[in-house]
Amino acid sequence: MSYYFDIIGNMEIKVASAAFDALSQPVRLAIYRLLVAEGPAGMSAGHIGERLALAPATLSFHLASLHRAGLLHRRREGRCLIYSANFGRMQALVDFLTENCCQGDPAGCRIESLPREERRR
Repeated sequence: MSYYFDIIGNMEIKVASAAFDALSQPVRLAIYRLLVAEGPAGMSAGHIGERLALAPATLSFHLASLHRAGLLHRRREGRCLIYSANFGRMQALVDFLTENCCQGDPAGCRIESLPREERRR
């Protein structure tokens, strides 16, 4: 089996790829960042739409994509759907990206020691 098929066949890669694909669209990334900032309490779909000036149909499309990728939790409160970031999935994605960091020696990584403004470059 070729290296390419090893990568494509790896379920962990497929899950991570779906999540990154969902976040690669600017509106979905803005929604996700808003929900991360809101914390575990989450926010109703209506409030998300108001904060980001999104039409309900557009918002529904993007929320469904993020939910399918496992990046959001969704719960019903009365007539409202409340969305919140799935922090476990977010941490799993970070862990996935850094699991072999510095050839298995995380002490050699400078990520933790960089000032916040340098990490964003």
